[in-house]
Amino acid sequence: MLKFNPYLSFDGQCEEAFKLYEKCLRGKITFITTYGESPGSEKMPSDMSKRIMHVTLTVGDQVLQGADVPSGQYQKPQGLSISLQLNDAVEAGRIFEALAENGTVQMPLQETFWALRFGMVTDRFSTPWLINCDKPA
Repeated sequence: MLKFNPYLSFDGQCEEAFKLYEKCLRGKITFITTYGESPGSEKMPSDMSKRIMHVTLTVGDQVLQGADVPSGQYQKPQGLSISLQLNDAVEAGRIFEALAENGTVQMPLQETFWALRFGMVTDRFSTPWLINCDKPA
């Protein structure tokens, strides 16, 4: 069996981002560790100690993972988005609004020819999201 799971990079905001994702996606952070908690941490620059080395968020049978990159190495995501597929328009709206807070809306959540609701947003941590709620069959 093969599964895809996105792995997100951050510039020191990984823990804050994943706490938002845990709340708005109604998931559970099942693992989180800092660089300072890892073996060999005494050899790392002190500004790395509180940064997240790895985090795993589980939402149902789906997984979203991430980490903070070393200082000066962060690059904003380009050419990709995290796509969420829902069948509940109210839930799609709730998630969209949570991700849009202090972020940038590229396309408001609205009805389209293919979806009951579709919207595009980049959250305040620079992660781009596509929210899609299918039309009833």
